[in-house]
Amino acid sequence: MALHNRVSAVELKQRLQEETFKRVTISFYQYAKIEDPQAFRDALYSTLFDLQVFGRIYVAHEGINAQISVPEANVDAFREALYLIPFLNGIRLNIAVDDDGKSFFVLKIKVREKIVADGIEDPTFDMDNRGKYLNASAFNEMVDSSETIIVDMRNHYEYEVGHFENAIEVPSDTFREQLPMAVDMLKDQKDKNIIMYCTGGIRCEKASAYMLHNGFQNVYHLEGGIIEYSNKAKEQGIPVKFKGKNFVFDDRLGERITEDIISECHQCGKPCDTHTNCVNDGCHLLFIQCEECAAKYNGCCSEECKTVHALPLEEQAELRKGVEKGLMFNKSRRKKHRI
Repeated sequence: MALHNRVSAVELKQRLQEETFKRVTISFYQYAKIEDPQAFRDALYSTLFDLQVFGRIYVAHEGINAQISVPEANVDAFREALYLIPFLNGIRLNIAVDDDGKSFFVLKIKVREKIVADGIEDPTFDMDNRGKYLNASAFNEMVDSSETIIVDMRNHYEYEVGHFENAIEVPSDTFREQLPMAVDMLKDQKDKNIIMYCTGGIRCEKASAYMLHNGFQNVYHLEGGIIEYSNKAKEQGIPVKFKGKNFVFDDRLGERITEDIISECHQCGKPCDTHTNCVNDGCHLLFIQCEECAAKYNGCCSEECKTVHALPLEEQAELRKGVEKGLMFNKSRRKKHRI
């Protein structure tokens, strides 16, 4: 069998909409030493393809990072197949909090240099020396202490729509920039309890190891990230200290954790936490847009993009040739930014 997709995206999306069964969105990761990432990738692709798994998976010498959707009827078979891999045996699977089953339409497994791009070049850095796990109840107990600092290790556009109460934002748009920035921001707080968190755990786990590598002593990271925390907090009936929506990197672009709306439409300023991509093919900017502005701008991020999107496809293609994308809004902290 071919170890990659050969069907057009249009047809695959149509097939997904026509499915009559339910899918479950799952994420997992594991830092481990993989000797031959390409061989591992090919074997995994064959297994997951047979189980009708869709999603995006990265494989590297340092481990695996996966966000997938699995037919509900195949979840047990998927778990059994995964657990046959020694370093994945018994691994925690994060089940999506707010799921319509339409998160992915194709299976993509890519070999990368790292499963999380971190910019770390120090050969003495050791992922085996990482912070201590905190489950949902332990997290709630520790965050109430004045000796605790909560650090959000996600990007600005993720933090903007939802975050834990009193969490510190590391104001950067890439994880590789955030790591040294977090060390610098907290350099005078090394005696405090430092709790790192992210979406599913993969970034905050590496961040906790990086903090320890840089001399911090009391470092923790939230087990399973926001996804696991939200599920466990609701199961156990304990207060949910996360407010708003959890941004996710699939077609949903977010899963609601609480009803709080803590962000605003980037075009009119109305309370809103709905991310979308500008429909102009020369832009596709990720931004927050309310229903009224979506109607006003026809799903575009600006009047410029609205005008271009209304042109015949041939004219749009001509305009895109050799021209940099003009951005009305930017997903970084520079909200209004034109290139």
